[in-house]
Amino acid sequence: MRELLVVLLGSCFLLASCHREVKLTADAVEDRASMPGLDASVVTTLISDSGITKYRITTETWQIYDKATPVYWEFPDGIYLEKFNDDLEIDTWLRSDYAYYNEELQVWELRGHVRSMNTDSEFFETPQLFWNQKTERIYSDSSISITRETSVIQGIGFDSNQELTKYTILNPTGVFPIKDE
Repeated sequence: MRELLVVLLGSCFLLASCHREVKLTADAVEDRASMPGLDASVVTTLISDSGITKYRITTETWQIYDKATPVYWEFPDGIYLEKFNDDLEIDTWLRSDYAYYNEELQVWELRGHVRSMNTDSEFFETPQLFWNQKTERIYSDSSISITRETSVIQGIGFDSNQELTKYTILNPTGVFPIKDE
């Protein structure tokens, strides 16, 4: 019996000492530019000017490709932007299903159900728009629909200031009420 106990204990020690250490490794990344330097999920950030909150950005995914040429930001799940007035009330807003920002050119591309409301309560809808921060212009060659209080303007292509308050619709169509004199 004692011999059997010695054999069993010896076997247990032998088996316990015969384990293999498993090292977890990943393949080396050959193209660092194809990987984001920042990959953040469920982000809400506030942007202020002189200590006053001006904007709030909300997104499900924010990726910054800091080693790519050019450096760019990508929001594959879309973006929601709110601009606040001096009383911290939402003044305007903008939403899209996808967003891309070229840091060098300072140009945003928004795609997929792009919607926005300006300070005049005009509602903008387009499948794609570009915002050039250097020139402070918003533009598109895509279809555009602007819903106003008394009319809807539609067209293909538009150009606007960045507040969407002074705009030109290229190839416009729409129904406009006319007052009887």
